[in-house]
Amino acid sequence: MKKKLLVTASTFPRYEGDSEPRFVLDLCKELNRYFDVTVLVPAAIGAKDKEILEGIKVIRYHYFPIKKYQTLCYPGAIVPRIKEKKIRILLVPFLFLALFCKLFQILPNYDVVHAHWILPQGIVQGFFKKPYILTGHGGDVTSLNKGILRVLKKKALKNASYVTTVSSALMEEVNKIYKVKKSDVISMGCNVKNFSSSFRKENYFSQNNKKIVLFVGRLAEKKGVTYLIAAMKSVDAKLIIAGDGPLESTLREQASEYGEKIEFIGAKTHEELKIIYASSDIFVAPSVTATDGDKEGFGLVILEAMASGLPVIASKSGGIPDLLTDGQEGYLTKEKDPDDIAEKINIVLNDNQLYDRMSLNAIHTAQKYDYKLIAQKYARIIDNIEKG
Repeated sequence: MKKKLLVTASTFPRYEGDSEPRFVLDLCKELNRYFDVTVLVPAAIGAKDKEILEGIKVIRYHYFPIKKYQTLCYPGAIVPRIKEKKIRILLVPFLFLALFCKLFQILPNYDVVHAHWILPQGIVQGFFKKPYILTGHGGDVTSLNKGILRVLKKKALKNASYVTTVSSALMEEVNKIYKVKKSDVISMGCNVKNFSSSFRKENYFSQNNKKIVLFVGRLAEKKGVTYLIAAMKSVDAKLIIAGDGPLESTLREQASEYGEKIEFIGAKTHEELKIIYASSDIFVAPSVTATDGDKEGFGLVILEAMASGLPVIASKSGGIPDLLTDGQEGYLTKEKDPDDIAEKINIVLNDNQLYDRMSLNAIHTAQKYDYKLIAQKYARIIDNIEKG
């Protein structure tokens, strides 16, 4: 009999083909080889309360009596959702309470828990004695670290059987809150087989002979898209921006002076993205440290781009340097420096031999992060917790 693993998260696909990040689902699909996995996530408009999604059992709990106001978690993530509309912070206590009640009801049915994000999953899990792994992803570690929330985060970290983060930079931040004893840096991964240059479609963006510079992600402060747009003044290429978010209207206004040189294509499904990556020429992740201290946790889109054979230009921010070696798969740039971004893009796009070498290096690096390998690491940790 497989051990029963409950995975808790607050970012998860709401339905098949959703554009929401799916890394928790992808990890669970691989962990299902070792354990009987069930995922517990917040309810969302248009999502089923219970379903089997790509072979994984999913339970969604409601956290507010009026369903149409359950807008704290989707689309995007909790912290950015609150930044977008401050009134959503009033939903936080309801989310905590609803998760606590649901865990109280179902925890006896499971052997171990994997809680993704310290806030809120880790904090709530810290009130139960069931053994659990706690994984920090980014803003849950670097943001909201004052007052009672810091106290609750410390409790969650202290009570965890094991703590992981997706980057070494995040682990340093975790240890500032509480010096954890059993810990490891384990990134999220990529289903390498789902991304490949073989999906390329020539002139996919009607760019004719122009090279394509690609950004994929939320249009939020820490993604630094404003600096990429500024950099395009010195780049002879077309910029494609895939994603949506609170800064979309501001960024569109900034980009308006460039005309057709910059195109916003909105949030895309993962099936669409594999073609978008492969049909581009270079990927840029201009992430920055946000005003509240929030940083890039890891940058899974970078991994997907590399698996598609794209050289990457990315800033030295958060966990990105864990993934990208300067001069190997691409280049690392200074934060908030459009001139540096433009220079590095031009170097790569204008040197075919360098481009081919970086493209090959990118594919080889991505293969090291295949979800089968990531799941093996977590399976060993879970087995050791159970034995302990």
